[in-house]
Amino acid sequence: MIYAAMTFWMLLVVLMAWGVHRLWAGMIKPKVFNTLLLPGTLAAQTGHVLGLLVTGATIRNTTLIKDDESGEPETTPDPEPRIPVIGPVIIAMLPLLACAAGVFLVTKFVANPFSPSLQSAADATFPMSLADVWELLRKLITLAESAVASLRGGDFSGWRYWVSVYLMICLTIRMAPFPGYLRGSLGAIVVLGVGAALITSLLDVADPRVVQGWALLNAVVATLLLLLLASLLVRGTVGLVRVLRSGE
Repeated sequence: MIYAAMTFWMLLVVLMAWGVHRLWAGMIKPKVFNTLLLPGTLAAQTGHVLGLLVTGATIRNTTLIKDDESGEPETTPDPEPRIPVIGPVIIAMLPLLACAAGVFLVTKFVANPFSPSLQSAADATFPMSLADVWELLRKLITLAESAVASLRGGDFSGWRYWVSVYLMICLTIRMAPFPGYLRGSLGAIVVLGVGAALITSLLDVADPRVVQGWALLNAVVATLLLLLLASLLVRGTVGLVRVLRSGE
């Protein structure tokens, strides 16, 4: 069950990151937005290139920022890895894992913008009924409230706090798959989750790193949840102002 829950939360993280990216890319100039995300783009692109190298795929037209209006990172289309079946899974997963590793390094060596008392929403339970879904929504609301309180209690005068917040934003938003890789990333998460669950059930073992990784996953979920709520609020406000100004 722990791997099913982990798979569920990773899918939720990817979808929230993708949603936040799409919302902000539609409100400000994409090139400006993607330039601001450069640290996260660097981590994700490093993971992408590493995946291509590991699987023996050809690297073509890979840049951090395109020289056009979009400013999107450019990735290798149709990489054709030499490792069958698992090759595309590796290529799709490594950018996400690279960003997760970046979040870990930020919280360990720079600062953790969230206090240890941050309420937990991401845990090893999996919603199996309608009541569980409502309980999950309550946990997410509590997590958002706890995250805001935690951020307000941070050291605003220290540079580490602001750098950690900025890097957390960049890295979590860049967990959104690159253009053309959304289905591959979602499929890779499911494949890895199912594979890990089968292996551990057959061998009757559980990787302790998965058990200990919930705190990191919870911080990622909290960051993306606040970003998604703020993005929806800003997007709605901007849309309302445009309607009022147009006289409709």
